[in-house]
Amino acid sequence: MIAIFKKELWSYFGNWSAWIIIAAFSLIATLFLFFFDNDSNIFEIGMASLQSYFVLVPWLLMFIIPALSMKTFAEEQQTGTLNWLFSQPLKISDLVLGKFLSVWVVGILCLIPSLIYLYTVYALGVPEGNIDLGMTFGSYIGLIILIAAFSGVGILASSLSQNQIMAYLLGVFMCFIMYFGIEQLASYKLLGGADFILQNVGFYQHFLGFTRGLIDFKDVAYFVLVIGITLALSNHFINKKK
Repeated sequence: MIAIFKKELWSYFGNWSAWIIIAAFSLIATLFLFFFDNDSNIFEIGMASLQSYFVLVPWLLMFIIPALSMKTFAEEQQTGTLNWLFSQPLKISDLVLGKFLSVWVVGILCLIPSLIYLYTVYALGVPEGNIDLGMTFGSYIGLIILIAAFSGVGILASSLSQNQIMAYLLGVFMCFIMYFGIEQLASYKLLGGADFILQNVGFYQHFLGFTRGLIDFKDVAYFVLVIGITLALSNHFINKKK
């Protein structure tokens, strides 16, 4: 598993793809937070808070994480190297886990430049340092866990697809449904009391708790369960191709 993790990580950073994705992610976030005229602009909000960043980032991750994960299995299948991997003394579960961890790590690294935003907001506070660090810390923990969930979904999409384009589109669609689609469907209140259950099936409500600075065991357990299910399904579908 460690060997696969290192190989995948090198494939991201060795050909500059990870650097480009991290740079693009940071540039888009910077433009929305400090330059574009929108509800996320920190200067227009007039508050020393990164709350708008934590609202914006999940939407960016919906497109970034599938871009990272689309090649994990779809590319292997396209190039024929998946059959070569099957011939190696390697467990499918180790293969899936190694690829998942590499996507997760690169996704987390996308958040590193945001520490500059944190320092900026901290310095702009009146008085200096007037920022809710508990909420900020909880939100970062939530993003790290959300990236893991998106990575699991992206790996699953790649394991289901024959090519990278299909893997990317399917990954974006699945991430969108899990984060926003289910939440919106529940908001129509078409199912009566079952709307609450439906609402808790999606990512949004569980991530929302972290953005309030609340690290609830139930929310953590939910995401761990989702990650476990997506990786188990990925393992199943890759085994079927063996």
